[in-house]
Amino acid sequence: MTGRLPDNIAYFARALRAAGLPVGPGDVIDAVEAVQAAGLGTREDFYWTLHAVLVRKHEHTILFDEAFRLFWRRRDLIEKLIAQMSPVAPERGPEPPKAGALRVREALSPKQAPKPKVQRDETVVRATLSVSEREVLKAKDFAQMSAQEVAEARRLIAALRLPDDAARTRRFEARARGRIDPRRTFQRTIRAYGGIDLAFRAPRERPPPVVALADISGSMAEYSRLFLHFLHALSERRRVHSFVFATRLTNITRELARRDPDEALARASARARDWEGGTRIAEALHGFNRHWSRRVLGGGAVVLLFTDGLEREVTPDLTFEMDRLKRSCRRLVWLNPLLRFDRFEARAGGIRAMLPHVHDFRPIHSLAAMEDLCRAIGAGPTRTDDPRAWLRRVG
Repeated sequence: MTGRLPDNIAYFARALRAAGLPVGPGDVIDAVEAVQAAGLGTREDFYWTLHAVLVRKHEHTILFDEAFRLFWRRRDLIEKLIAQMSPVAPERGPEPPKAGALRVREALSPKQAPKPKVQRDETVVRATLSVSEREVLKAKDFAQMSAQEVAEARRLIAALRLPDDAARTRRFEARARGRIDPRRTFQRTIRAYGGIDLAFRAPRERPPPVVALADISGSMAEYSRLFLHFLHALSERRRVHSFVFATRLTNITRELARRDPDEALARASARARDWEGGTRIAEALHGFNRHWSRRVLGGGAVVLLFTDGLEREVTPDLTFEMDRLKRSCRRLVWLNPLLRFDRFEARAGGIRAMLPHVHDFRPIHSLAAMEDLCRAIGAGPTRTDDPRAWLRRVG
């Protein structure tokens, strides 16, 4: 292939790599050969040819789509490049903020040489700036993070810890104090040749399991990826049963058990065939309540329901399944990214149907929100956190 089209494809692939997609030199060669072999003539054909070669994970589609839209912005640019008439890519103008837009723009813009920093001896000043930057990152919305900020967010998520909220179980274990253990007391008495040697027992305590139901539909894509990182980090220290759903329910507990987080998310993405699909919350909850609730909701489990509540068809089944889920667990926490908006109101039909059947209603759009979630799970619900208050605000 002659002309500047291969050069533009190579530059586009480098931009994707800078935005976070795993694109290598071999992928660039494959993309050029695929374009040449496909005999392209339309913009849509060109889009899907590059998509088939450069995109390997469902969650990368958003970044690829935004990069393609910005890079090949002019309508007739692709046709001119294919016809070897346009040597350069068009300049980019200001665009409204969208999910993944910041990461793509940073990848497409040339990096400037860093300015020389003035050395300071004040250790306190450097520490203050470091803390300030971390606080800004914690409050930043996941959808507006750059690729570097997403990587830093993953490291901070891996360091999150749940509080010690151990709950009593029905099983007993040996203790120095507590109830008298008749069996062990009798054994000790025999060994002591008639001398009474009391043994005690007490209920065993262990942290309750966490069951996560994560929405991976198109509207939740930018948040579900980092939420799965949170579940992966959590599973290293506690029993976690993870499920994802869009149009159907998928159990990804074994996939997230992989030690490497990238491998774990890659396996989870490959198993969930409906990634970034539609939303069927009622059907997913029905499948969980029917096939999985009795298996995983023992021991005072805490359920994390991660969804925006924008159900396609609101039916009485949604209310029934939510009520059944609430009665089956010790605590049901609804995590909704829409709560990041200050003027959020519970007016959508799906949200109004679900709110009366949860114990807690919390945001999940930033690292600060995740830290608040960890503290809230250990503290338990309070009267001021009544989710039904959202319904009373809109009448």
